Amino acid sequence: MGRLRWLRWPAGGAALAAIGFALLQLQATGAGVRTETTSTDGTPVTIFRPVSGGPGPAVLIAHGFAGSQQLMQPFAVTLARQGYTAVTFDFAGHGRNPRPLTGSITREDGATRTLVAETARVAALARTLGDGRLAVLGHSMATDIIVRQARDDPSIAATIAVSMFSPAVTATTPRNLLVIVGAWEGALKAEALRVTGLVSAPAPPEAGVTYGEPRTGAARRVAVSPHTEHVGVLYSEASLREALIWLDLTFGRPTATAPDLDGRGPLILLLLGGVVLLAWPLAGLLPVVASPPTGAGLGWRRIWLPMLAPAIATPLLLRLVPTTFLPVIVGDYLAVHFAVYGMITALALAALGGRSALPRPGLPDRSLAIAAAGSIAFGFIAIVWPIDSYVTSFVPNASRLILFLAMLAGTLCFFLSDEWLTRGGGAARGAYLASKLAFLMSLGMAVALDFERLFFLLIIIPVIVVFFIVYGLFSAWAYRATGHPFVAGSANAVAFAWAIAVTFPFLAR
Repeated sequence: MGRLRWLRWPAGGAALAAIGFALLQLQATGAGVRTETTSTDGTPVTIFRPVSGGPGPAVLIAHGFAGSQQLMQPFAVTLARQGYTAVTFDFAGHGRNPRPLTGSITREDGATRTLVAETARVAALARTLGDGRLAVLGHSMATDIIVRQARDDPSIAATIAVSMFSPAVTATTPRNLLVIVGAWEGALKAEALRVTGLVSAPAPPEAGVTYGEPRTGAARRVAVSPHTEHVGVLYSEASLREALIWLDLTFGRPTATAPDLDGRGPLILLLLGGVVLLAWPLAGLLPVVASPPTGAGLGWRRIWLPMLAPAIATPLLLRLVPTTFLPVIVGDYLAVHFAVYGMITALALAALGGRSALPRPGLPDRSLAIAAAGSIAFGFIAIVWPIDSYVTSFVPNASRLILFLAMLAGTLCFFLSDEWLTRGGGAARGAYLASKLAFLMSLGMAVALDFERLFFLLIIIPVIVVFFIVYGLFSAWAYRATGHPFVAGSANAVAFAWAIAVTFPFLAR
């Protein structure tokens, strides 16, 4: 990368151009739609309507686990442009909803009942905003909620379940069920075909085939969106088109030959890609802190102990330790996992001794503090703001700030020790990647040992992988500029603690 240093500023110019173009285009995604915000019994609600024309059928749109109503805007904007009244909201414990989620998350009569009741309240509001007809659409966790709502309210004309898993589906309910699944969601695709098979027998169900007649309420269909996974399926034009056509068939409305679909997915990728690229030249402005660069400097022969010991020991130790002290789903476990993992890494480094051991704690000097503060500030300006504006709720309310501080205690232990472990002269090539794979393996072991309590970790592991990749680049660039692991270690710790604290569902204790 050093030989490519001359490319930094041209890359910075390209990054700024990409960011500017993406922002201009994202601002235009709301064209043809007017929005207003309200609330019902404390639940934040956003209403999307076409700028002209009379009221059409209302579509209630619900987000999934650890999501928010911003995440569902591609569907809301697309449907509003075609004459529907789209209504999104934040579930209790999610997004900007100030109320915590009540009830056990593992019992059907617990949190599920709470979420169904909240959905029913928003559905009652949504019905008054359109022409009286109503359909429901949900993603992931919300698919089970909207299926139950449609079962309890037979007047709901259609149900669109994106990445569905719901034991409540039967051969007769819900009415007009469309299941949209990403091509890379193998298990959910099998489940979608299974529930469609309840009405297609004796013929085996096939994706892309409609069974039954939508106008009678007895239709089912599985639609597979190509090249998408659990989140990308929300931005796929194939998903948006299938949802629109299904609703038009249900309500007897004509579908435009070339409907105006929301195309923000590639623009969001361009925006975030520009932000990541911009970090490269900006990292060059950080002050040199250590020359020569410092760190454990361990080669492959000596790095295995401090790398594998925490990966194996942490899930085994925490199997015996209660970790339900924070009001957030699996966030408390994750905080402790980070902390224990980091402490075991530090102990292993101390056992090796010499320059591999972590330095004694103390206040950072001025240049180190400036470099760390600059890296942290970049994350807030360049990552937090665009995600909150165009992807999902990423700014905490006051009740979540204590969660951030608790998470930060754990992430600091992990990232500071891990950065030291994988940096320094003579450090094994690929050590940074190997250490992150070891951490993911450790989380996988934890889920296997206590699946019922920790299965939600499986949902967010792909997000952790993306964060590891992005912040791994930031880490490499910051270390190359400053020569000290503390800079990236502190910035990564803040970023991970923030992301978990502001997105994981907030529970009532």
